[in-house]
Amino acid sequence: MTYSAADIVADPEWLAHRYDEQADTFQYRHVTRGRHAEVGFATDDYLGKEENPVVIPRDEAAGLLGEQAPIHFIFHSAYCASTMLVRALDVPGSAMGISEPVILNDMVGWRSRGADVQIQARVMDNVLGQLSRPWAPGEAVVVKPSNVFNGLALGALGLRPESKALLLHAPLEEFLLSIARKGMWCRLWARELLERLLQQGMVDLGFEPRDFLRQTDLQVAGVGWLAQQMQFHRIAKHFGADRIASQDSEKLTGDPAASVAKVASHFGLKTAAPAEYAGHPAISRNSKSGAGFERGERQLDQARAREVYGDEIEKVAEWIRVVGERRGVSLELPFPLA
Repeated sequence: MTYSAADIVADPEWLAHRYDEQADTFQYRHVTRGRHAEVGFATDDYLGKEENPVVIPRDEAAGLLGEQAPIHFIFHSAYCASTMLVRALDVPGSAMGISEPVILNDMVGWRSRGADVQIQARVMDNVLGQLSRPWAPGEAVVVKPSNVFNGLALGALGLRPESKALLLHAPLEEFLLSIARKGMWCRLWARELLERLLQQGMVDLGFEPRDFLRQTDLQVAGVGWLAQQMQFHRIAKHFGADRIASQDSEKLTGDPAASVAKVASHFGLKTAAPAEYAGHPAISRNSKSGAGFERGERQLDQARAREVYGDEIEKVAEWIRVVGERRGVSLELPFPLA
């Protein structure tokens, strides 16, 4: 079938997937609500590569936008059950959840290549508009960006004064356990994360560049975790409790239905009672693989990892606490969900 630009922009199933800064165009691919629910992330790795995206000039797409849905954000620091949360908030009639849309990563890459701040702000406003297209009358949209987007979170919230955000993190030791037990590739990921944070100017912890070469993998992971906590403190201080709440992964996964309901209430969603989330399939399956898991399985995996890596993690965690104290960065975030 042939679709007009107006047809594409009017239908949120046409995901605004990429932004081409050279051509100033949006690339769209068709992703149904059911397909979003099936995959962990709205990326090519999970959706499959789209060989023939629909390309629409950005200004034309912006001019075709109609009514916008309320949009809210889950900003996270990785390995904290954020994918489960955004999937669980996806309830028809209440909210649609979008997990890690690549177009927001394009904003990060463009900034790192020297994008003009004012021009990028206009484009970012258009990007958020595309992500805010309503899926059904009265529904909100909840977006969970990749954690590489955290450096642009302040700007995104500034562009949407009615939006609220949840700052989600794993407690320090649990984060380090995740890095340790997932092996070499995850340790490399932690170093890549620190590299990106350094490029974005988000690591103000008193280190010289050569210091990171002398640090272990888990020390590097801890520095990345602390730098993200520092950014979350900035966000919370700037926007305050009316717009910002925080949560940690252990409270979230300890009683997921109640925790998801609290997040829904913070966002002002129509569905905000624990009983309405208790049977949601996202709560009972692995958000990455889709396989089912038993309650407490996450905690059991952590206990096994602690037996192997506990001594190193304890030492690194204490070191990070000292670094945080010296830089005035609390390991606890403000405005925790009650």
